[in-house]
Order: sequence, then structure tokens, then C-alpha cells
Amino acid sequence: MPSWMPCQKRALQEYRNDGDPEARNGKERVLLRTLILFDIDGTLVTGGPAKGAFRLALQKVYGTTGPIDGWEFSGKTDPQIARELLDVAGLTSEEIDDGLPVLWEVYLDELERRMESDPTRILPGVVQLLDGLDRHSDTGLGLLTGNVAKGAELKLGAVGLANRFSVGAFGSDNEMRNALPAVAVQRASEAWNVSFEPGQVVVVGDTARDVECGRHLGARTLGVATGRFRPEVLMEAGADVVVENLEDTERVLEVLLT
Repeated sequence: MPSWMPCQKRALQEYRNDGDPEARNGKERVLLRTLILFDIDGTLVTGGPAKGAFRLALQKVYGTTGPIDGWEFSGKTDPQIARELLDVAGLTSEEIDDGLPVLWEVYLDELERRMESDPTRILPGVVQLLDGLDRHSDTGLGLLTGNVAKGAELKLGAVGLANRFSVGAFGSDNEMRNALPAVAVQRASEAWNVSFEPGQVVVVGDTARDVECGRHLGARTLGVATGRFRPEVLMEAGADVVVENLEDTERVLEVLLT
């Protein structure tokens, strides 16, 4: 379980602390009205050793990497990527399923080992945006990512962001990306004792699949063109708003909180 998950209990405890009217960051307690769910790769961070670690793990566990060099990873869950590559390589569904627990163990060990020499890098504007959102006590922050949970923790931990998010949904929760927003919303509801309607949720991501999974829930979507997808592609996918990057903090805050 990622290190940020215990924050769910702390958030709920603080929210219910009737003995302290200023329990929430020195402000009077308020009902959360907005839940913002961030993708990780290409949205919050870039770079890092994940693909190399994934390649090594596939080779060690299954004896093949499949057509990994030309394969599209963007916006997919880690289990989906593994299944697609191994299916093309000729493995059966049973063979793939049997090896997945060991695959994640090898992948995560290798990812952690490589992270010190080849860490992820935080994208411009991210820290300023998160700081700005933290000043809004009626807004909760979470993750919505195809990474398996420990992989997400390692990638964010390398840039000091793992503790900025209280809840999340991960590729280890469900292989299908479109199923993850509902998982994240459920966890947020349990953490803060608030029932979030789809219109109160904003999904932020850099791929068409991020936009599509947000739309699947009925959430608002912010496309960020800091990954491989150009702004027009994100708009065509149905993003409500598209920005080139997260550097214009005030503009992005206006989009997320309006």
C-alpha cells in the first residue's frame, strides 16, 4: 500500500474532529466540494527508469518482452500493457495471469533500484499548482493512474510528491482504465465522508485515455499537453479544457475550481 494511503484515515479524523473548530489547516472546517484526480506520467512527472525496468521484468519472468519498443504505453494501465505485449508474443491468458504477481515483484524491485541513478523529474508548474490547491480547504486531491500502486509511490517519491495526495486509484486496482475513476471517487468518499457527484470531480491528464476515463465517469476533464498528445488531440478526445502545461498557476486554478 502506498505511503499516502494512511492519509485517508488522517483526513477523516481531522474532518470529524469536533473538539477543534480549526482542525483543517488552521481554517474552519468546510465540506469538500471538489475532488481533483491527477494522472502521473506526463502530467506530474516525466522521465525515469520505468520502461527499462518493465522490459527486464518481462524478460526475466516470461522469457520475452513482446514488441515493447514500438508499443504505445500512454494512458494504459501497467497490467493492460503487460497483457497486450504478452498476448502478441503468443502467451495464453492463463500463462499471463500466472506470471503477473512475480512480474510486479521483479518490476518494482528493479524500478526502485534504478530510480536513484535515473529519477523521475517533476514537470514545470506542478508544485506551484499543488500549493495553490492546498490553500483551498474545500478541495481534495487524489491520483488516477495506470501505474500499479507501488510504482506510483516510487515515481512520486523520487520528486517529493508522494505525500501530496490523500487518495488514489491505480492500475493494480483494475486493468481497465475506465474503471479507475469510480474507485478513486469511492476512496475519497470514504476518506472524507463526502458523497462526490460526477460533476464535482475533475480529471487531469496528458493523454486521450485520461480524458476518456474522466468522461466515462461524467467528470470534468482538463487535458495537459505535456506528454505525447497535442492539444487538438486532447480536444478531440472530449477534454473540457486543454492547456499547454501547468505553468500558469492562476489560469489552471481558475479552470479546476470554477
